[in-house]
Amino acid sequence: MGKGKKKAESTHWADRAAEQIIRVKGNKKKYVVAAGITPSGTIHVGNFREIITQELVKRGLEKKGKTVRFIYSWDDFDVFRKVPKNLPKKQELLKSLRKPISEVPDPFGCHESYARHHEAEIEEDVPKLGIDAEFLYQHKLYKKGIYNKLIKEALENTQQIKEILNKFRKEDLPESWLPIMVYCPECRREVTNVKYFGGYDIEYECECGSKEKIDFDKEKGSVKLKWRACWPMRWHYYKEDFESAGKDHFAAGGSIVTSRLIQKEVYGTEPPFGFAYEWIAIKGGGEFASSLGKVITLKEMLAIYEPEIIRYLFASTRPNVGFKISFDVDVIKIYEDFDKCERIYFDKVDVSEKEKAKQSRIYELSCVSKTPSKLPYQPGFRHLTTVLQIKELDVDRTVDFFEKELKTKFDKERLRTRVKCVKNWLEKHAPEAFKFSVQDGMKVKLGAKEKKVLQFLGKRLKKKDWQAESLHEEIYKLCQDNELEIKSFFNAAYKVLIGKEKGPRLASFILEIGKNRVAQILEQIK
Repeated sequence: MGKGKKKAESTHWADRAAEQIIRVKGNKKKYVVAAGITPSGTIHVGNFREIITQELVKRGLEKKGKTVRFIYSWDDFDVFRKVPKNLPKKQELLKSLRKPISEVPDPFGCHESYARHHEAEIEEDVPKLGIDAEFLYQHKLYKKGIYNKLIKEALENTQQIKEILNKFRKEDLPESWLPIMVYCPECRREVTNVKYFGGYDIEYECECGSKEKIDFDKEKGSVKLKWRACWPMRWHYYKEDFESAGKDHFAAGGSIVTSRLIQKEVYGTEPPFGFAYEWIAIKGGGEFASSLGKVITLKEMLAIYEPEIIRYLFASTRPNVGFKISFDVDVIKIYEDFDKCERIYFDKVDVSEKEKAKQSRIYELSCVSKTPSKLPYQPGFRHLTTVLQIKELDVDRTVDFFEKELKTKFDKERLRTRVKCVKNWLEKHAPEAFKFSVQDGMKVKLGAKEKKVLQFLGKRLKKKDWQAESLHEEIYKLCQDNELEIKSFFNAAYKVLIGKEKGPRLASFILEIGKNRVAQILEQIK
């Protein structure tokens, strides 16, 4: 960028959202952004979109000098209503239906509850992406009674809440409807018959035979607000400034619409600013569905994509735009796109000022922590597929191959992470056309000319230290001198080296395998 030119303003959606929050909620020193989910099944990448959306907006606010509290609520005091198809011990889980999710046993036997099993994995993985959220466990907070006063307010305004909800219903809620649900203290299942007598006094009757009148402010741990009343109550309690949600919540009569009305009319405060985000799908597999077990987890994403690349996928896509998670050859292009974005940030690609500003901000938001001070080493994903297979999928040997290129600790860490991702991709997702192994001996029938030229090449390889360009020229010369079509030569060479008719660029490939190793293979041709 030349001197005197005005720096292009960032137009990133996270920064625009931050500006809207400040306009709507006022210019404050500290803001609260929030997200949350019921851990009723595997937490998938579709759910992760809400986490990363809030976090990117948090960074937008922080860029403007604001302090931000990012809270993430686990709604683990919700009812366990359905057993997802991808879980073991289904019959055992069926016995826990209608209990709080936090009190359902973990079918995998590694955590204290079903809810905690699903929570723990995402809590372990999100810090790897530079996300620092304050996790709130709603079953603990409800049992402590911190919401009791606000639950009482909701109960005292039951009619008002019903009227709000009924505006968007085909049939009105029954006269006996209350904004709370109660777990039986005896069997811990959701009861079906609840009466409210004012204050904190309720009466419940359970199918197990238990019937009692209780003061829920004294006997804590059984009463919670139903979702449509709970969400606005929490917006009010935590003084939230921003919370996004899936597009279904923003539909006419959806939970966003009703919650905003309930917060204003029952609690007398303004709801947080928020917008809808689109769904994410699996390429070739449709949208995520936890109940059907059709999901991709963040852990599975991290096996193929570096943390910065996962952030890049979301930072470079507006929240209202859907996209598909790919594990096929698209992975290569996604890595290349990120690497180009990084080079643009470091002025290694000539683009317009507008594009420079756009890509630079995307890159900043893609970084797990602070941006590097200079362009890091960029090991190409496609190139790594070749080197890694030459090194027989050995990560350490592959990293050692690039040792001279690595200048910083960041370079070394990135390379090792990317090599591991490439290995996982080759083992789990790569098309067969990308897979190969260097042959140990001669197992291919060849014509006389092909044998002769390959034998000559084997001898020539030993003569000197080759560069890819000079070796490429030597191969063409050998073919011309022996009247062999270059296509036939390449076909024969790949068959001998990797047992396939096609492969990586031959001259570079030979040097990466090692000229002496290739010469030894070619010497075996009889």
